[in-house]
Amino acid sequence: MTTQVVFNVDVKVKARAMSRARREGIPFASVLKLATKAYADERLSVGVDQSERFNVKTARAVKAAMRDIRAGKNVITFKSGKEMDEFLLSR
Repeated sequence: MTTQVVFNVDVKVKARAMSRARREGIPFASVLKLATKAYADERLSVGVDQSERFNVKTARAVKAAMRDIRAGKNVITFKSGKEMDEFLLSR
């Protein structure tokens, strides 16, 4: 089974990426699929641009949230969409 992913990207970046894929003889869609699979398999890492930084308050909140996620705190999992809907609608 497959799913469709839709996202926005700068026109110039897309054109450069498509041009490179064309030069290498691979469809651009295949590049995106391979990159997604590599990321999922932890063979591709994506770093945050160091020129982009959170302000102090946001950075503190993100660090706390990441700490909670690693510890399994404040994380709710659902077995089905119906279970999630019931939880969300009960609030």
